[in-house]
Amino acid sequence: EVRARAAQQSAYAPYSKFRVGAAVQMDGQIFEGVNVENASYPMCVCAERNAIAAGVLAGARELQAVTVCTDASPPSSPCGGCRQWLYEFRLDRVTFRNRDGELVSYAPGELLPDTWDLD
Repeated sequence: EVRARAAQQSAYAPYSKFRVGAAVQMDGQIFEGVNVENASYPMCVCAERNAIAAGVLAGARELQAVTVCTDASPPSSPCGGCRQWLYEFRLDRVTFRNRDGELVSYAPGELLPDTWDLD
């Protein structure tokens, strides 16, 4: 959580002001990510996907844990696209926390019950 909260400070959110930081554990290593906004909102990139992509770039493949930090209360859950990524990487639980310490945790299948599954 400490690394996700620290990463959140580097988020690029000039339009929404909604800064998101994520830290993922992949193959025993920690990788951070932040949201990066664009004036064309569909071009924005989420913190969760940036963190996973950093892990993949480093050669990691097994997603073991994810923590997402925002300033929202109640804690804000990942978007649909991130939910699909978390599901496809077979993550057991995703945890999200806000600045007040509120914590929630779900299985990706609970967040995206009718997911696309190619297995």
